[in-house]
Amino acid sequence: MYQALYRKYRPRTFDDVVGQEHITETLKNQIRNDKLSHAYLFIGTRGTGKTTCAKILAKAVNCEHPVDGNPCNACPTCRGIDDGTIMDVVELDAASNNGVDNVRALRDEAIFTPAGAKKRVYIIDEVHMLSPSAFNALLKIMEEPPAHLMFILATTELKKVPATILSRCQRYSFKRIDPSVVAGRLSWVAEQEGLHMTPDAAALLGRLADGSMRDGLSLMDQVLGDGNITVDSVLSSTGLAGSLRTVQLMELIQSRDSAGALRLFGELWQDGKDPDMLLEELAGLLRDILLMQAAPHTCEQLLSGNYDDASLSRFTGTMTPAEVLSALETVQDAQEQMGRSRNLRMTVELCLISLCDPSLSDSTASLRARISRLEQQVANGVPVQAAPAVSPAPAKKAAPVREKAAPVQPAVPVDQPDDRPPWEEEPPVRPVIDDRPPWDEPPLPDEPPEEYPPLPEEPPLPVEPRYERRPAPRRDPEPSVPVARDERWTEFMDLARQELKGGVFSLLYQCSGTFGEDELTISAPDFPFGQLSQQANQQKLRDCAAKFYGRSVQVKVVNSESGAPRATRSLDELKKFDVVKFQ
Repeated sequence: MYQALYRKYRPRTFDDVVGQEHITETLKNQIRNDKLSHAYLFIGTRGTGKTTCAKILAKAVNCEHPVDGNPCNACPTCRGIDDGTIMDVVELDAASNNGVDNVRALRDEAIFTPAGAKKRVYIIDEVHMLSPSAFNALLKIMEEPPAHLMFILATTELKKVPATILSRCQRYSFKRIDPSVVAGRLSWVAEQEGLHMTPDAAALLGRLADGSMRDGLSLMDQVLGDGNITVDSVLSSTGLAGSLRTVQLMELIQSRDSAGALRLFGELWQDGKDPDMLLEELAGLLRDILLMQAAPHTCEQLLSGNYDDASLSRFTGTMTPAEVLSALETVQDAQEQMGRSRNLRMTVELCLISLCDPSLSDSTASLRARISRLEQQVANGVPVQAAPAVSPAPAKKAAPVREKAAPVQPAVPVDQPDDRPPWEEEPPVRPVIDDRPPWDEPPLPDEPPEEYPPLPEEPPLPVEPRYERRPAPRRDPEPSVPVARDERWTEFMDLARQELKGGVFSLLYQCSGTFGEDELTISAPDFPFGQLSQQANQQKLRDCAAKFYGRSVQVKVVNSESGAPRATRSLDELKKFDVVKFQ
């Protein structure tokens, strides 16, 4: 059966652990000098060796023949711990055993001395997943444990571990493994497996591992293929675009070539490249450019190493820091939209168009980038091309204002004097006036020209008769039939008041009882009879009667209205109909 590489090549001694020498040397010295603590807390990101070092430490403290602080891996104890046959070393997953009952069971069995080892060791992985009650149950035994007991806790989220637990443990922080160290380990594994791996492919896998040795071995296991591991095989298997294609895409963005950038992205899409990884690589390239601009002499250790210095220097000299920040913000916004977008291709295409044409965005970062570009051009003496003048939109023609017409006067020529005699002058224009005398006007009519006939009289409305309201005849209330009660029933009701609930007791209050030697008969009306005949209420009545009699007796509920039990009375009523026949 094939075994994964990260399991097959898991370190078995402290010397095999790479990248964590500051921790392994300290643990080896404690084992050599026999100055071990009762509780350890290993902190770090995934795949940095926390659980591996915990298992090695558990073997080293129980090893029969330790070698310079390392377990020998040859004694029965070491082999039993590796095989899982030694029950004194227990590994728990706090993610699935996070309850207080699990910790209490652990605490109860931890007090027993180990059966086949020197110390009983409990390795609790992902300890931050324990509940607050489980942490509280673990406090006392961690503070004052027996001499044979040791706890090794591992977590990736230190902030979720209570301070009371932290103060009782020795804390060791596992750092991210350097990409070069991961690449060297992967090359050694390739030699052990008889594989051919190029140094560039090992370096690329080391950078993709992001400080995790387990992730690096898992990626290597993914790209094994035919046994020849190259950069192209890594890029093809992981769905990455590659540094060369990313640099080419960045050059098209810098030259404002939207068509070329979209065409290159279309080729990457057809090749099956992951759009999210493409944006991740583009963001990594912009980050390296920004670091080169901010700290050109001290950024060697901060760069991702995915891109050569020549490409970074070329982009650093042609892009301003404001432009890089604006582009990085645009890419990050697109990455956030990838999680909730239904069309990933459209999201990346819109991001590339925005990167190629910053004028499409009105954000503060985009405006700052455009201003910085103009400032750089002015500082370098490059003539700045003015933006094309935008002609204002033609205003709507206002409706002509109509002024009041002035009175028309006869036009008098100014150039020629008026030499006409007075008798030849034109008469003045006068308004037309009605010169008729008042007596010639038609008289106004005093009365209407026609008389309308009078409306017929309507008959009077009928008058509704009034009726006197007489008071309703007064009926005397029917006398209530008192319920027959005796002294024993009163005593029984006093006991029922204490034993039964309010609903059942209120039903009994309408009933009467007959006490026999071994039987209590309760006569109830129709509604209480139906409720008290239920099985649950029958049991309550039997329990109450048993306490009253001092022994178990039968309780019988009958209908006082018919004198027969409910089932019998219902049958008698059905027999009245001829359609129903009973045999």
